[in-house]
Amino acid sequence: MDLEAYLYNRSALVDQALDRWLPAEGLLPLSLHQAMRYSVFAGGKRLRPILMIAASEAVGGTAQQVMHAACALEMIHTYSLVHDDLPAMDDDDFRRGRPTNHKVYGEATAVLAGDALLTEAFRLLADAEANLLVPPATVLRVIELVARYAGSQGMVGGQVVDMESEGKEIDFPTLEYIHTHKTGGLILASVQVGAMLGGADEGQLAALSRFGGAAGLAFQIADDILDVVGDQAELGKAVGSDQARGKATYPALLGIAEARQRANELCDIAVGSLAPLGASAEILQLLARYIIDRSS
Repeated sequence: MDLEAYLYNRSALVDQALDRWLPAEGLLPLSLHQAMRYSVFAGGKRLRPILMIAASEAVGGTAQQVMHAACALEMIHTYSLVHDDLPAMDDDDFRRGRPTNHKVYGEATAVLAGDALLTEAFRLLADAEANLLVPPATVLRVIELVARYAGSQGMVGGQVVDMESEGKEIDFPTLEYIHTHKTGGLILASVQVGAMLGGADEGQLAALSRFGGAAGLAFQIADDILDVVGDQAELGKAVGSDQARGKATYPALLGIAEARQRANELCDIAVGSLAPLGASAEILQLLARYIIDRSS
């Protein structure tokens, strides 16, 4: 299967759906909706939505069955980036090669744009028309799962521990807590929601959960490595910022070589977990390798 063609096709489908479901720029309040769209359409790879679609397809579902949830996860991811870039947190000037949201729209509007994206995501997850053929119990299960991985026991909690660990020597369990919660949780949620909405049985869901957990951690380790050795022009943001802030990362704790080894081990675990799904999970196998081999 041609991964590049798959990524291009599914990313285009997600962009079309996001454009349809996000409030229009011409809708009041103009500045808020423009700010939301500015960051959503800033050039992301749509990895989380694509993982959700691929998980659905691996269990016999379709992209259309999960598209509303895929867009919701991308909105949550985008809100987290808008807030991460704020002066109160990472204070970044650029994201994906463009000025960060608060540099264009001001800090107050950036905060509110993030708030609105998070709220819009849950409206979309609960949308009656989008969930017309989904059992109500599954809809509730999806909403609860996404809320858990996005909140204080997931992404937000991981961000807090990440900030509290800056400039300190931390142990390995704390590092893994940060990575599995701040970044890994939403990747795991993407895969699990795709499986659930795609009609997975409990065995398939368990296999895909193992995949998502390993792939999510591998993604963050790869991200840590890119911050050390990546090219700023390709990444669209400053490199070396983690070290400058004294952030807890795998390269800082283990060194580049061991961090790479760990990422490859996790990739192998992710791919191995897909064995029960057979050939239907081929694209997920390719995505696992893409996660750690990507250059930006």
